[in-house]
Amino acid sequence: MSKTEQTAPGAPPGTSAVVTGQDAGRVAFAAFVGTALEWYDYFLFGTAAALVFNRLYFTTLNPTAATLAAFATFGVGFAARPIGALIFGWLGDRMGRRPALLITVVMIGAATGLIGLLPSYAAIGVAAPLLLVFLRLLQGIAVGGEWGGAVTLAVEHAPPEKRGRYAALPQVGSPVGTLLSSGAFSLVLLLPSGSFDSWGWRLPFLAAFPLLGVAVYIRRKVEESPLFDEMMKQDERAKVPALDVFRQAWGRLLVAMASATLGVGGFYLLTTFMISYGADTLGMSRSLMVNGTLVAALVQIVVILAMGRVAERIGPGRVTVWGGLLTALLAFPIFWMVETKNPVAVVVAMAGGIGVLSIAYAVSGALLAELFPARLRYSGVALAYNLAGALTGFLPFLAAAMLGAVDGTPWPVVLLLVGLSLTTALGGFLGERMRVKDNVVAT
Repeated sequence: MSKTEQTAPGAPPGTSAVVTGQDAGRVAFAAFVGTALEWYDYFLFGTAAALVFNRLYFTTLNPTAATLAAFATFGVGFAARPIGALIFGWLGDRMGRRPALLITVVMIGAATGLIGLLPSYAAIGVAAPLLLVFLRLLQGIAVGGEWGGAVTLAVEHAPPEKRGRYAALPQVGSPVGTLLSSGAFSLVLLLPSGSFDSWGWRLPFLAAFPLLGVAVYIRRKVEESPLFDEMMKQDERAKVPALDVFRQAWGRLLVAMASATLGVGGFYLLTTFMISYGADTLGMSRSLMVNGTLVAALVQIVVILAMGRVAERIGPGRVTVWGGLLTALLAFPIFWMVETKNPVAVVVAMAGGIGVLSIAYAVSGALLAELFPARLRYSGVALAYNLAGALTGFLPFLAAAMLGAVDGTPWPVVLLLVGLSLTTALGGFLGERMRVKDNVVAT
């Protein structure tokens, strides 16, 4: 372990557990598959917000206002995520990581499938956007408990010196979810415009129902964390974990939030906002912008897996610093390349931008998990990640508003991305010096 690691305040001294590489690999893979299916459900909404919801659910507004309303609905899911972090953080730290993850996958799968059945504004009037917001809230609450639990479970099954690689596997669920969701939309965008608007866009959402069965089957096979089992035996669980996080680990919470900012907010600037910017402002085809996210997702997978190994050598905090600084450096070139409207340059810019911000995102799981002791870990990780999401989830809305205010010039949005990047770099710098050590024995 890194020399910067320490025992966190409030860490239970008696808790110990035996972990093995074989168990870690199996659990991390199961966490990855379940997380990929959950992110597929969640990312569908972002793509649909850019391409569909503004026209079908906010039809009484002018085009700019409709786009803003669609992105605001998208952001509602982020606002709901801290609620999910509180609920499932309590469940995960009190009752177990495994049952919390079973509930989250059922919630998000059901909510996503129901969006595919939701009538449009033309059919049921104002009830349509209201129901859309409600289902988005359910998605947000479920995802608020999902990522923190998946990362916690993967890290707590892993030998300490191999946490980087196993914590990276749930992170791969994000680009795989992007591939599945963007790929699904790329296929239905091949339909005639009328067919796409009337029923084609619904097909990716309806696919959530059979995928839900797969996810539940996988989650049922996931074993409980050995550290949590030990805490259960010794009754070392926190009574109100979230309250203890705010009381005993508020500084760690702020550092964790800062380190996660780029991976959440920056990602949606370069996907959800960029799709809308390229298609609506620059006049490029929707298919080109969606396909750009597909290429970017492939790049992201490679970067995440590689950076997970690098984090084991130099520490996840240092990797986060480099990822933040590189993204800040490349922010202006990324948007300049998109402005050229050259299809190759656009795809390279999107893939390169998402690839470089994924350096920090790749190690978020390992860094955040090691900022909190085991008794507070699920709640701490979930709260940090989802509070960062709540603060940055409205960035596509803010970026679209800024774009309208400055007559389509993207440079304020670029500065927004630079600010996110430097915030994450600072979080990584501080976080590396605050990592904690679990009392585990690896075999």
